[in-house]
Amino acid sequence: MARLKIDPDVQFIKELQEAGGESLKKCYQCATCSVICPLSPEENPFPRKEMIWAQWGLKDKLVNDIDIWLCHNCGECSDMCPRGASPGDVLAALRNMAYRSLAKPAVLGKWLSSAKYLPILFGIPALLYLIIWGFTTGLTIPSGTIEFAKVFPGDYTIDPVFGLVAVFVLFTFASAIGNLFSSFKASGYEPKEDGPSFWKALYDVIKEEIITHSKFQKCTSNAERYKGHLFLFYGFVALFIVTSIVAAGHWGGKLIGHPMHTPMSLANPIKWLANIGAVLLIAGLVLITRMRLNTDPSKSVSSYYDWYLLGVIWAIAITGIGSEILRLANVAALAYPMYYLHLISVFMLIAYLPWTKLAHLVYRTVALAYARQIGRKGLGE
Repeated sequence: MARLKIDPDVQFIKELQEAGGESLKKCYQCATCSVICPLSPEENPFPRKEMIWAQWGLKDKLVNDIDIWLCHNCGECSDMCPRGASPGDVLAALRNMAYRSLAKPAVLGKWLSSAKYLPILFGIPALLYLIIWGFTTGLTIPSGTIEFAKVFPGDYTIDPVFGLVAVFVLFTFASAIGNLFSSFKASGYEPKEDGPSFWKALYDVIKEEIITHSKFQKCTSNAERYKGHLFLFYGFVALFIVTSIVAAGHWGGKLIGHPMHTPMSLANPIKWLANIGAVLLIAGLVLITRMRLNTDPSKSVSSYYDWYLLGVIWAIAITGIGSEILRLANVAALAYPMYYLHLISVFMLIAYLPWTKLAHLVYRTVALAYARQIGRKGLGE
């Protein structure tokens, strides 16, 4: 009988523990996690095998494992674990490590992995918009009606900056998705000849899972998680639609000589949608933040990745709403600095997106579609 040689990567185990999987050594392989998981496939279920691989330091097995993306970290396995090994946290930590390695440049993944690099991440957009403010008004507060374009002209500063950032993020995601597919194929996950095309599988995933968040509903341990994620998702959808309409109206209008102007009246339907999106963001943030604060630390621990993302989204929501209120109240001395902070927080969300936890919206969606293509489905599918 041929012998199987196992070459554990001790450094990988340490990195995994630092990324949020510090409890993995408590696991004694009772398989409760795989039995209780409402999403795990009956054949070759997770997360028990991932816990074994993690304890043994089998990096190659884990980084190419499609199942870490099928997990939605609902917390049921962690709640039921008799040893407090928190399998859900271990899989979340593996995804956190994947965010770092999939997207390039890797240095951004390193910066986003620790709070000590936060000043750099904040300082890049802070300095950029401070320079712009210095060029436009010499860092002074403009007089007259409050119009943020007086300090940050959309045509010459905001749109070009975020346009370049968007292109950078799209190319980064495209490269990262290619790396993700390569990792799956390296582990032998190949699409079935009689299976659906990737685009058909992707359409089905978006229609049946992403829009409805149906997988979250199967997890009964945490109802707030389902509601919070749904509110955040549709809050971002609403704000994305508003941003797209404003951009199309402005630049498309320029071509015909009638560009759309901002700020808009509160009676404008587009403004309604923007405010509804802001309210949904706040509602989702409250639910998710409360959930994380109330989580039993013996069963699950929120990582820096979790709090970084929550912090940035809170900053976007507070500074965005604050900018609008201060503008309507005509408090120029506070309105312009508040809008400056809003631009910084939006930059931090978008520019660093491929390396943050929010990137799972792209990576997990793609992985779920690929899983359908290869016939890797969870219970009830």
